[in-house]
Amino acid sequence: MRVLSILAVLAAGPVAAQTCGGSWSDFKDGLLAEAVARGVAQADAARFLAGARQDAEVLRADRAQGVFQRDFIDFSRRLISQNRIDNARAQSSRQDAIFDRIEAELGIPREVMLAFWAFETDFGAVQGNFNTRDALVTLSHDCRRPELFRPQVFAAMELAARGDMDPDRTTGAWAGEIGMVQMLPGDIIENGRDGDGDGRVSLKTSAPDALLSGASVLASLGWAPNQPWLQEVVVPAEMDWSLSGTETQLTTDQWAAMGVTARAGELPDLPASLILPMGRKGPAFLTYPNFDVYFEWNQSFVYVLTAAYFATRIGGGQIYDAGTPDAGLSGDQIRQLQEKLQARGYDVGGADGILGAKTRAAVQAEQQRLGLPADAWPTPALLAQL
Repeated sequence: MRVLSILAVLAAGPVAAQTCGGSWSDFKDGLLAEAVARGVAQADAARFLAGARQDAEVLRADRAQGVFQRDFIDFSRRLISQNRIDNARAQSSRQDAIFDRIEAELGIPREVMLAFWAFETDFGAVQGNFNTRDALVTLSHDCRRPELFRPQVFAAMELAARGDMDPDRTTGAWAGEIGMVQMLPGDIIENGRDGDGDGRVSLKTSAPDALLSGASVLASLGWAPNQPWLQEVVVPAEMDWSLSGTETQLTTDQWAAMGVTARAGELPDLPASLILPMGRKGPAFLTYPNFDVYFEWNQSFVYVLTAAYFATRIGGGQIYDAGTPDAGLSGDQIRQLQEKLQARGYDVGGADGILGAKTRAAVQAEQQRLGLPADAWPTPALLAQL
């Protein structure tokens, strides 16, 4: 889970400028000073930071995210199996009471939470064994994304001060998330909820606590109760492909007028974007406003689309029509493409070999410029033309 939180507890008092790098000792001293300036008791902050060590494995994990270089069909087939669907449905029955509560109070369908639970920790079985404090301090010291992780260090201090985290023993994912649905400390402070009624929020050991807390995060990010998030559609052989992509929203009546039809059921009366993860010849989906909330949970385009699709499968939806998409690019070729796009002035979020939303938008713009079908799916022919 990758949610940036705005914490009231962090807003009080003067805030030092974001810093990173330098000696480990000096960096920890800077964290201590900023924590005190934010209102954390010096003894609490010092106790939290006393044993913090730099974790090289965390940095290796941060740099090794090649799985997101896979295309949608490959990625989704690797993550979704009939066994995982069966397990999700079994967990739906096992945790029926908390899912009923989530649906009644927050309007979030159980299949949405089941998909996240499955992907994040395989229903709690694989929660990560990285020391949470060390992971957060290491990633704050690293200069790649300190603006994301530094605030979470202070949130973790708050959790430790109130007895909800043991800095020396609490473990989780390499990026500092904790529990069955992998929540960052700031999100735990804002949205941690007691789902089993024992008076505590235990995200590592209590499925009801974890699921209700995760659903609370989605609700706080704007999930519209009892609305769809994703629907598979059939697209015509020809249309204005430049209208596809997350940046364009039209009414479902407008999409229908262009020949877009639901593969099953009816199109709801909602604004929608047409997503073609592997171009006009591959799978096709309409995404609705709730789909945007997925990007607040995770920034990876292929992960978000797969999680949203998996939720529809858990709910009884059919397997998508893979179509016959044109050959795509390897990770190294995507990196070459990104370098060429950056040279043309596009912001693609860095040349990382991952076909994310920014790279797709840049590809679509270049396809339009070159008079190609602007479906945001990069091919070897496009790379050669650039």
